[in-house]
Amino acid sequence: MAKIIVYDVDTQALQVYRLKESDPMPYSYGRTMLVREFRGSSQSSVLWTTNAAMEAWNVTRRTYGSPIPFRYAFKRIWEGGHGRQSQHYAGVAFDVGQSLSSSQRNRIWNVANNLGVWSYVEPQSMTPT
Repeated sequence: MAKIIVYDVDTQALQVYRLKESDPMPYSYGRTMLVREFRGSSQSSVLWTTNAAMEAWNVTRRTYGSPIPFRYAFKRIWEGGHGRQSQHYAGVAFDVGQSLSSSQRNRIWNVANNLGVWSYVEPQSMTPT
C-alpha cells in the first residue's frame, strides 16, 4: 500500500490517496499508469506528483494512441540515478519507452515535444535507450 500525495495546481491543495501497487495512479485515465510503474524501484511508502503532470501524461498517451511502456516517475534523492537534481524527486518526470524501437521512441518524443503540455522534454541525444 502506498500513500500518494497529489498537488492540485488549480486549487493549490494536496490530495491524499492510499493505493495498492496494482491500482491506477490518481488522474491517469484507465490503467495507463499503475502505482508500481510510477514508483519504479523507489522504496518510499509515500509518493507524490501533481495533477498537471498526470494530465500531461494523459494527453501524451491519448495522442500517441498506443500503450507506452513506463519505467518510472518517482525517485527520492538518495535512491540514486540522477545526481543532485531531477524532476523525478518531484514525481513530475516520466521515463518511458525504453523497451521500444528507436522509431517508436522517436514518435513518443515528437508527440511529447510538440504537444506543449510538458515544461521540458529531454533532447533525444541525452535520453537512454
